Amino acid sequence: QVQLVESGGGLVQAGGSLRLSCAASGRTFSTNAMGWFRQAPGKEREFVAAISWNGGSTLYTDSVKGRFTISRDNAKNTVYLQMNSLKPEDTAVYYCAASRVHSQPVLQGYSYWGRGTQVTVSS
Repeated sequence: QVQLVESGGGLVQAGGSLRLSCAASGRTFSTNAMGWFRQAPGKEREFVAAISWNGGSTLYTDSVKGRFTISRDNAKNTVYLQMNSLKPEDTAVYYCAASRVHSQPVLQGYSYWGRGTQVTVSS
């Protein structure tokens, strides 16, 4: 079992930065691929980024590539999403997710989800 709690969301002006954190608990955390997703009002949930169990491989959706960086610190049981050059279209609830069966970054198939943290980017 893995439990996930996101933090770090808030209000930021366009061009600014935020760093999201996802605190994980559970003995299997270090072997799980982790991902970040987001959902804007009236839109479907969208994949944002994923990272392998040891942080050696990452995957990003095209719209955030070059602006966002996913990382993890297994010693702290935490995964991060550094978001730079934020745009109003990045406004969404951001969710942290963990895969039960994958150790490499994947676009889908996540079993555990956090409650989400709101990110709002003003123009």
